[in-house]
Amino acid sequence: MQAIRTSATRITFAVTALIVGAAIAAPASAATRSVGTGKTYATPCKAFAAAAAGDVIEIQAGTYVGDVCSISKSNLTIRGVNGRPKIDAGGKNANGKAIWVVSGSNITIDNVEMYGAYVPDHNGAALRLEGTNFTLRNSFLHDNENGILSGENTASTITLENNEFGHNGRGDGYTHNVYIGKAGKLTFRYNFSHDANVGHNLKTRALYNTISYNRFSSLRSGETGSTAAGKPSYEINVPNGGTTYIIGNVIMQPTASNNPAMVSYGEEGISTDRKSDLYVINNTFVNDDSSRGTFVTVRNATTAAKLTNNLFSGYGTVTNQTNAIKKTNYQALAIGFVNLASYDLRPLASALVLNAGSAPGNSSGGLSLNATSSYKHTAAASARSKLGTAIDIGAYEVQ
Repeated sequence: MQAIRTSATRITFAVTALIVGAAIAAPASAATRSVGTGKTYATPCKAFAAAAAGDVIEIQAGTYVGDVCSISKSNLTIRGVNGRPKIDAGGKNANGKAIWVVSGSNITIDNVEMYGAYVPDHNGAALRLEGTNFTLRNSFLHDNENGILSGENTASTITLENNEFGHNGRGDGYTHNVYIGKAGKLTFRYNFSHDANVGHNLKTRALYNTISYNRFSSLRSGETGSTAAGKPSYEINVPNGGTTYIIGNVIMQPTASNNPAMVSYGEEGISTDRKSDLYVINNTFVNDDSSRGTFVTVRNATTAAKLTNNLFSGYGTVTNQTNAIKKTNYQALAIGFVNLASYDLRPLASALVLNAGSAPGNSSGGLSLNATSSYKHTAAASARSKLGTAIDIGAYEVQ
């Protein structure tokens, strides 16, 4: 019996030691740091400086003027609460680059509004991305030289979803709503990008791009919106190629645009470090210019672009690429929509659209090309369900 008791004591001691050791080895719990009037930190930048990896920083709604800095810590979640906080550059910048320079890795920013980024070299941004892996959600970036500007980092994945980007660009053609440098991967979905000031609504040099269920458009003459009207160049520009999926988007170009092409691919040459496969599937294109236009321009790419189930409304050439594979697309000068004037581009019933699409199959890499969602204004999406035996042509099912 004594031996049994001794054995039990030893077991109890061993288990206790294991628990204590595990407690010592476990990292401290991540902190939640609160920012705002009467909170621990008066401004976001003060909380960023105090943060440790894994922390959550909650920014109370309000306006924070001139709060510019670098975010150097990694694994942070930064989010606006009780409304959307406004970050106004107020004539200041961090390191001559941006309102916030994101040098840490694995950063997520959620629900902020940022504006007023201007710097001496005219290439400022609300957010300058210099770390590895970044996510922006539910935010509004407007009236900056660039909304987002990223550097070169092929190890980085950038995810931008449910955001609005409006009237960014200095007006020089070199600054844009969103400008992604040579990243490894860009996922751009459920966003509303509009009224770039002379630049592009989206420009990306990433090696791999998924651009899905967004709205790219700009105000018509005399209209008012969440920003001033812009005069964009390309709606989507992928200048160096790379595997690119453009699926389920609403892509509109106003009469007052700086370039007759709406989507541009490979215009600066296809880089040798990437593929040149382009998939344009189930998008709705609208060109308001009655005298010029190319919906999809492809240059310097020998791989045939795949264009399937797209709706092309207005004047223009579908694509300049002679070997492009075009299947079950529909083009007309005037297509019936629920309310084109108010940008409701759900199509009215037509035998040329209803159940007229085809199964797009898979990409050369085996990815399904099926459109599974539809853009929902503002900066959201809803599930797409077929109402008939086959998918309809365009970004929406027939109403």
